[in-house]
Amino acid sequence: MSAERIRVRGLVQGVGFRPTVWRLAHELGLLGDVRNDGEGVLIRLQPADPTDTDAIERFCTRLRAECPPLARIDAVERTRLEARLDTTTFAILGSDAGAVHTGIVADAATCPACLAEIRDPADRRYRYPFTNCTHCGPRLSIVRGIPYDRARTSMAAFPMCARCRAEYEDPADRRFHAQPNACPDCGPHLWLVDAGGREIAPAELDAPDAIAAASRLLTEGRILAIKGIGGFHLACDATHDTAVETLRQRKRRFAKPFALMARDPDVIRRHARLSELEVEWLASPAAPILLLERLRDSDLAPGIAPGQSTLGFMLPYSPLHHLLLADWDRPLVMTSGNLSDEPPCIDNADALARLSGLADHLLLHDRDIVNRVDDSVWRLMDGRPRPLRRARGYAPAPIRLPPGFGSTAPILALGGELKNSVCLIRDGSAILSQHLGDLEEARTAREYRATLALYGELFQHRPEILAVDRHPDYHSTQLGRAWAEREGLTLIEVQHHHAHLASVLADNDWPLDGGAVLGILLDGLGLGEDGTLWGGEFLLGDYRGVRRVGHLTPAAMPGGVRAIREPWRNLLARLEDAGGWEHWRARYPDLEVMRRLEAQPIGLARSLIARGLNAPRSSSAGRLFDAVAAALGLGGETLSYEGQAAIELEALASTFARTSGTESGYVFDLDCSNRPWRLDPTPLWDALLSDLEHGLPPARVAARFHLGFAAAISDMGARLARDLAVETIALSGGVFQNRLLLESVAGGLRDAGLTPLVHRRLPANDGGLALGQGCVAAALTGDAAGA
Repeated sequence: MSAERIRVRGLVQGVGFRPTVWRLAHELGLLGDVRNDGEGVLIRLQPADPTDTDAIERFCTRLRAECPPLARIDAVERTRLEARLDTTTFAILGSDAGAVHTGIVADAATCPACLAEIRDPADRRYRYPFTNCTHCGPRLSIVRGIPYDRARTSMAAFPMCARCRAEYEDPADRRFHAQPNACPDCGPHLWLVDAGGREIAPAELDAPDAIAAASRLLTEGRILAIKGIGGFHLACDATHDTAVETLRQRKRRFAKPFALMARDPDVIRRHARLSELEVEWLASPAAPILLLERLRDSDLAPGIAPGQSTLGFMLPYSPLHHLLLADWDRPLVMTSGNLSDEPPCIDNADALARLSGLADHLLLHDRDIVNRVDDSVWRLMDGRPRPLRRARGYAPAPIRLPPGFGSTAPILALGGELKNSVCLIRDGSAILSQHLGDLEEARTAREYRATLALYGELFQHRPEILAVDRHPDYHSTQLGRAWAEREGLTLIEVQHHHAHLASVLADNDWPLDGGAVLGILLDGLGLGEDGTLWGGEFLLGDYRGVRRVGHLTPAAMPGGVRAIREPWRNLLARLEDAGGWEHWRARYPDLEVMRRLEAQPIGLARSLIARGLNAPRSSSAGRLFDAVAAALGLGGETLSYEGQAAIELEALASTFARTSGTESGYVFDLDCSNRPWRLDPTPLWDALLSDLEHGLPPARVAARFHLGFAAAISDMGARLARDLAVETIALSGGVFQNRLLLESVAGGLRDAGLTPLVHRRLPANDGGLALGQGCVAAALTGDAAGA
């Protein structure tokens, strides 16, 4: 039998893939070689015994079955060679350079084998916080280029000692070509400093090493800045009231929940409900933060998650974390190392400058973080975990585009303004960056530009087409327009909710020519096709185009962007449309909500609405949630973080939903007289205010709103689907991160015999927008179907 050339595409570099190939070749009596290159892994094979005609077939079968844990095979392409190879062995060859068509593996949590080593006093890596192998450790956070070799990572600064080098060069060792491989003799090291930068010897705190010293400080109620895998965290004892409150004041994060890290699932179970599926997700190589239902008898500090019914927990995902929490039977706060709204620090000098006023001490190390990678956040919704933020552990793993998206000119989608990520499309796959943040913040905007340059170099991606949002004021849109004009590139502007629709379609592998679906897109706002602000949309369409067939009745946003930060403005606008402020003030004179409104400058706001001055009308579902939250006194006069009022409204409703049986929801009007249809919340206001007047608990009122809105959405969706002769409903937009709403709407659609598509790998919020933009651009350029 002649030899074969086998091309393996996917996530196959830096994950122990070549050693697996080497082992299988030896076990099956195959000769040849394997190497990394810009397209993935290239294997040449022939059986040592020419009469063994199915040896290569057995090899390919076993390669898929015994793929290393962090690897992902997307394609195996086999080509018969005319002549036998001139070799008597099977060898692992050095990497080839060339055009990059492969992926970088995401950072991965510590594997059981490495964890056992750092816990074993007899092992040379005992308590070494940078222990890793091909099955775990840093990847994206340290990489500078492809092919993924040590010289192209921040580990290039640490020459391996003889023993590490021997492991690195032994194909039978799990550290064969583990690029971050190191030990205490040759690798990075850790040290502790005070807020002034003075190094503190562990002996000063009667501790054997810097990690034990840090743990001692945490038990005393101190706040520490800890340099991790993809950035700094700020940590403190989550049960220490003073420490948590001090951290809030210093960080200027007055309401947004803190993330928590616990040693093991048993510690988490003392504070939150935890299913076996959630344990599995927490303990996966990605090790995300998972939002869990909070237990009422938890003894966490009150300031951990004010106004919330959930807690964000993660397990230790680096050796440093495991060592730090080894003796902790209570959680640690592990929140981003930054002032509120700024990107987290990744550099020692920057941390000393920016975090010294926030932390009492800093735990530093000398392995550079090349790429900031935030913690990923997931939540169990509608039967499975779904992402709220896609970052560490997931990005930048390529996503295969659905059937029909063949070869396209290189596309770069620049994302939105909030929760930004960027997306590179080429060769039928998409590379979505890690969460980058809100471009309204100057530091994040600068980092955004740097990330665009970095991804272009990492993946040798030179875009010919740029895809942006249509909103002219978005930083990403302005950058894309200027870039396209400067370089003569094709620019495609994608309507915000069309991008949401395309995103959830791609996330569910909907084919390019799969036909039209009905999209229900609920979010804060996006610029609509008609120049107004949309956000409660029913769109019929696919990747190539959409038609607006329904929407939430628009209401004014008095004060413009101030209405996003001040929920009372949205309540006032809804009451004005539903009969006028004077009517409601006379009807419910003794309600607390009326007194709260009267304390605001409602005269000016009403004037803006009446004159149509700085009061744009929007169909935003997010602003409707804000209005209801304001009626219940949630979110305060000014929100502390984006989405706060709606999140607190869901949390309040959840407390009632857990203890009640059936409940009727508030009624919405559906106007089907003209297309697009309108869903009008006007009837709910009298019912809601009447409930408050009769003393119904706010939690019950919040639950009735959720139930009524979900029923109205699913009913309108079902009616439109029948009218338009479609059976598939795509759900996207940040409002669908509300678990109560998502599950109620999806359930209602299923009960109506329809098929809802829900996000699986990408966030429903603007974090998934770039993939949708890229898919629309690919569909519209005409090459997508060029298969």
